[in-house]
Amino acid sequence: MGVKRLEHIPGFNIDRVAAAAGDDPDVLRLENLDTDVPPPAAAIEATRAAIGEDDANSWLPFTGRDDLKEAVAAYIARHGGPLYDGVREIVITSGEGDAMLDALFCLTDPGDEVVLTDPTYAGMLNRVRLVGAVPRLVALIVVDGEWRLDLDALPAAVNDRTRVVFINNASFPSGWVANAEELEAVASICRERDLWLLYWGGFEGVLFDGRTIVHPAALDGMRDRTVTVGSPTFEQRMIAWRIGWVVAPGELVNDVSRVQIYNGLVPSGFNQIGTRVALGVPDDDLAAANAEWEKRRDETLRQLDGLPVVRPAGGWSLLLDVASLGLDCAEVSDRLLAEKVAATPMRGWGGEIADRHVRFVFSNEPVDRLALLGDRVRSALGRP
Repeated sequence: MGVKRLEHIPGFNIDRVAAAAGDDPDVLRLENLDTDVPPPAAAIEATRAAIGEDDANSWLPFTGRDDLKEAVAAYIARHGGPLYDGVREIVITSGEGDAMLDALFCLTDPGDEVVLTDPTYAGMLNRVRLVGAVPRLVALIVVDGEWRLDLDALPAAVNDRTRVVFINNASFPSGWVANAEELEAVASICRERDLWLLYWGGFEGVLFDGRTIVHPAALDGMRDRTVTVGSPTFEQRMIAWRIGWVVAPGELVNDVSRVQIYNGLVPSGFNQIGTRVALGVPDDDLAAANAEWEKRRDETLRQLDGLPVVRPAGGWSLLLDVASLGLDCAEVSDRLLAEKVAATPMRGWGGEIADRHVRFVFSNEPVDRLALLGDRVRSALGRP
């Protein structure tokens, strides 16, 4: 007999697809959020060195090292965010997942409502459900070949039970990057309705076509009503380090600290040291990684030209609308596997819009292998 809190929380489809793909080297691995672009060399070296340090093998400090908190605050300010007191307004966590859950526990009570986009990251959507809150979805729509937030639907999603607007930018899995009008619309509704903005900024610097970072907490009146979740997972490619943070302004940090102590308890000491070094690496490191990912995005788009895909403005993935071809996303995922393409159906990653799509993660295959994609996808779809 299961508990009610898990009734509407499915498992990830990603592990099923990955297991079916196995270790066949001919399969294009586009199902999981990985990348073969290596982390900064200095971060790897610092992590290795720290493994032998006594203070890096400790329960303390429970909410993270002060030097890493200060590095996070400096990193945010360097990329256009507001100034934060690292020691007093930042909690270090064991990855972005802990950080999201910590924040949601502190921002909502059971029955409160949280506004998210459709599609969105399933880990955002289902952590809302885990804390007992209720997700409300606002559509991402396609305008001029790119994703845009449905600004007419946003106010209608907010009511007296709404407590939080929860977005990520660049958004996973769609690649939506909010423009100035969309960010201001989100900020305005937060100010007018006295809502928190919960912002997952993991991909905020993974931007294409010359776009630049705009941190929503830097908008007028938003510093003290924005809670930011971050990590070195994507920009620094440090997936297995499992370090994250919550920027919790003012007195909210006390609540987040308590939740983290009883949820994640303590992040890895040596990985915190590696992360601190990574955050100090010059910005040309991320620029070089973005240049490679943009090449892979462009090749993926070339391979899928003529099919109903939406050009991502950032992030590591894009979506193919298989419903517009009269097909089911899970069925297409199975057909793709038969053609040696591992891609994940987006059922459960939002509502009816997510359900239309299959996701391709382009960050983990080089351009020469991505050049194999088009023929395989068309064969799976039964299209010339």
